[in-house]
Amino acid sequence: MGILFAKLWNMFSGEEHKVLILGLDNAGKTTILYQLTMREVVHTTPTIGSNVEELKWKNMKFVMWDLAGQDSLRPSWTCYYSGTQFIVLVVDCMDRDRVPLVKEELYKILAHEDLRKANLLVFANKQDLKGAMSASELSSLLNLTSIKTHRWQIQACSALTGEGLFKGLEWMANHVTR
Repeated sequence: MGILFAKLWNMFSGEEHKVLILGLDNAGKTTILYQLTMREVVHTTPTIGSNVEELKWKNMKFVMWDLAGQDSLRPSWTCYYSGTQFIVLVVDCMDRDRVPLVKEELYKILAHEDLRKANLLVFANKQDLKGAMSASELSSLLNLTSIKTHRWQIQACSALTGEGLFKGLEWMANHVTR
């Protein structure tokens, strides 16, 4: 009964849910942000700082922060952590060489005190390209099954075609907490 009440409350309260879109440079974070909010591909340049957009989905409001992924800018991510309900980690599934770095960054993120209650959605991006790692291969390489401190989901997707993005958004909508 409590879960039902919480979901109904979220549907009608107009409450905002903070989402951080993180990942290494060139993973597709900004393309995903605009595919979700505008439902179209927007040609972008590398993000310096952040992009923020509001997305209304199923009577919920998500404030989505797309943060720059360059090595020199990743330390600034912590400035955005407070109040985050969802971490969306975008991974370029064509870039096998940097998966160990993605894994290192992921576990740093999850260890941060301000994110201890955040849910994790991993977008296994670039599935439209031949030779891309599958979501299950990426899950294994990131050792996602070892994560016991956060609710998590991995979703295969393509930022360019939009395939899989709304399934990830649906997962987020089903895991909104107050």
